[in-house]
Parts: sequence; structure tokens; C-alpha cells
Amino acid sequence: MSAAPVILRCRELALDLGAPRIMGILNVTDDSFFDGGRHLAPAAARERARHMVAEGADVLDIGGQSTRPGHVEIPEAEELARVVPVVRALAAEFPGLPLSIDTYRPAVAAAALAAGAHILNDVHGLQGPGGVELARLAARTGAAVVVMHNDPSLRRIPADPDPLPSVLTWLERSLALAAAAGVPADRLMVDPGIGFGKTPGQNLALLARLGELHALGCPLLLGVSRKSVIGHALPELTAPADRLEPTLALTALAVRQGVQLHRVHDVLVNRRAARMAAVLGAGGGRFFNV
Repeated sequence: MSAAPVILRCRELALDLGAPRIMGILNVTDDSFFDGGRHLAPAAARERARHMVAEGADVLDIGGQSTRPGHVEIPEAEELARVVPVVRALAAEFPGLPLSIDTYRPAVAAAALAAGAHILNDVHGLQGPGGVELARLAARTGAAVVVMHNDPSLRRIPADPDPLPSVLTWLERSLALAAAAGVPADRLMVDPGIGFGKTPGQNLALLARLGELHALGCPLLLGVSRKSVIGHALPELTAPADRLEPTLALTALAVRQGVQLHRVHDVLVNRRAARMAAVLGAGGGRFFNV
């Protein structure tokens, strides 16, 4: 397994990835697939953030635009109104905690960075309409960038293919866009985009081979918490509320493949699962510090 950088630089902060880290999901939305609406009010969002920090979250990922299947795009002004006050409040309350803004809109990203965010999490991997502007914004501000694989054309290739070559090629293009804009390598992470533009079989194939994504030379982020890929594999689990235990299993298996950052709804239990898996050592002889 190729060695990945162990420090992610996020503006003035540094996130040590020598141990598995947990990114808590803070959905400031009304329609996210698991907890949409629960934390839409700023006070509720702040309280949820405090709870996740108390449980050991290493990063908080704040999003105001749902990207679940069938989501409706909200106006930019509404997304700004949802996330900027929350980012500003959390940056003041937790000054040493990296904050991620989950958006593909440059104006929202810029406002969140001005309010104190440190990481841009782009579900289009810098290959969406605002991707070049997002990359330049990160380069100017020193923000870290998560580039996620999200290529719907993958669904249209022949049945039962190996998705990994296509995913690697697509993510290489994202990393090249970031580099061309001047984003240093130590400010980049990649996310295989489980549940985005993929068939259930392709999602499962990627989860089984996450370690091969280290060939890209960047730390890895995985977001699989309570997602429909679990329901496809275990059809009796139709509701996201029933998918905690499989999420923990996937977190542990991902740690064994060297995944460094885990984006989850349930911080404490995923942190415990990740630490236990890390004690046993990641695949290829690579061990985390716990």
C-alpha cells in the first residue's frame, strides 16, 4: 500500500491522520435522508455540534444543501442563510476544530471560509460547474479540499465491471485540477463517493477495495454512514435508522484498508469501532496510532 501523507493542512490548522479520525455530519437541511430537519434551526445545529464534539469528533462537516437521491436544489441565498451563521458560531466556540463546508457552490464556500471554515468538501470533485473557482478559492485561502468521485456515466458501463480503474482515472483528473489551481498536495483528500453515480454492485466492489485508492497518494475519506448501499446488501434494513451496526462494520473494515477519515452520523460508536480496528493494524502492515 502506498504511504499517504499523515498530516492534512487546513488553513492554519493541521489534522493528524496518523490515527483514524471521525468527521461528524451536521446537516443543516430539511430533507437529508437520515436526519433532515432535526438541526435546521441554528440553535439545534449548535447543540448537535456540541454533542458530536463531546463524543470525540475530530472534524465537523456542515452542509445546507441535501445531496440525497431525488434532492431538490435550494436557492443559493437559502444555503448561505443556513450554513454561514452555524459556521461562524462553531468557529468561535471551537477555535481549534477543523470545520468542513459541504457545498459545490463557490459563493457558499467563500462565505463559509470567511466565517471560519477550513475544508471544502465538494461532491463533484472540482469537476462541476463551479469546480475551477472552488479550487482557486482553496489555493488563495489555504483551505483543504475533499474531492469526491461522482461520475454518473459509471452506471452505464457494462454489467459487473471493475469500477476501480474508472474511479481512479476520474479522481486523478480532480487532483490535477486542484494542482493546476495551486492547491498543495498536503491539502487534498479523496472520497470514493459511495452512493453517488454508482450501481449497488459498484458501491460494494469499491468498499471491498478501498485500500487500492492509496495509489492516488492522498489521504482517504469515506462517507457510507447509514446509506442505501447497506439496504441493498441487507434488504431487510429498509430504514436508515436500522443501519447503525452495518455502518460500524464498514468503518472497521475501512480502517483495516487504511482509510483515515470517516464521515458519520454517530460519532462515539464509530470512533470506538475505528479505534478497535486500528489496534489490530491496517492492511498491508500499516498501523495507526491509537
